[in-house]
Amino acid sequence: MTDAKNVVTGERLAALGLELPEVAVPVAAYVPAVRIGNLIFTSGQLPMVNGALSATGKLGAEISIEQGKELAQICGLNALAAIATLVDLDEVVQVVKVLAFVASAPGFTTQAQVANGASELFGTIFGDAGKHARSSVGVAELPLGAPVEVEVVVAVRR
Repeated sequence: MTDAKNVVTGERLAALGLELPEVAVPVAAYVPAVRIGNLIFTSGQLPMVNGALSATGKLGAEISIEQGKELAQICGLNALAAIATLVDLDEVVQVVKVLAFVASAPGFTTQAQVANGASELFGTIFGDAGKHARSSVGVAELPLGAPVEVEVVVAVRR
């Protein structure tokens, strides 16, 4: 594995004013990402910043849609950091699937708008290769009281 902040992806992140974070320490018995053949599956990524959850609460109550999108973007960056432990990000040939879990107050039905935070990030960084299948699911609770959790599957060069 070479430097995860390689030239192309690193330049795109910098142009967005973003930086690849340190990989979040797992909060239970799992690893951040697993590679099987040319696919990498991330574990669910919470909006952790510098080792701490950046917000708690539910969408439609304590957390606004705009805040939720920002939190989903943080989850997406954390997923990229997990992927970068296994390959350079320039090895990503396609973001295949994104699954966003959104802690939702009763009646909140715009989980898809929250998930756009991660989806738009991947589109901006990877261009057409960032277009992916996606599910966004409303849930009652997430680990540590997080508002959003994101899983990602990417295809990489062999």
